[in-house]
Amino acid sequence: MALNFFIKEESELFDITDDILSFSNSNLFLFYGKMGVGKTTFIKSFCSVLNVIDVVSSPTFSIVNEYKTVEGSSVFHFDFYRTNDKTEIFDIGYEEYIFSSSYCFIEWPEKIEGLLPDSYVQVEILLEGSMRKIVVENINLDS
Repeated sequence: MALNFFIKEESELFDITDDILSFSNSNLFLFYGKMGVGKTTFIKSFCSVLNVIDVVSSPTFSIVNEYKTVEGSSVFHFDFYRTNDKTEIFDIGYEEYIFSSSYCFIEWPEKIEGLLPDSYVQVEILLEGSMRKIVVENINLDS
């Protein structure tokens, strides 16, 4: 089963984030969508709902950003757009983040196919006219 949302305004992202977190069966979220569709903006709404106290920004050049929550937990935000070689991914120790119990939000996960666990939440953002269609699905490749 997938959840489908249609939003027109950025502020509507906050309205659906709680629903998605309640629906999800994993702390690993993979964000798919074209450049500029709003992946980072959507991740900011997740971080807000998760009580992140740090400034949330795109980790395009650093590959990963760690944010702290009010409770002291870590939330990790990846952007693999500029990675050209899987060696870069191993060099940052991606396994320690992705296979932890922390929330991990990944932009451009197609760049690291084959390195991800079998269970995750897939978030696809599509432009449809003046609206964004967001399709959320729990993926479990083991079943």
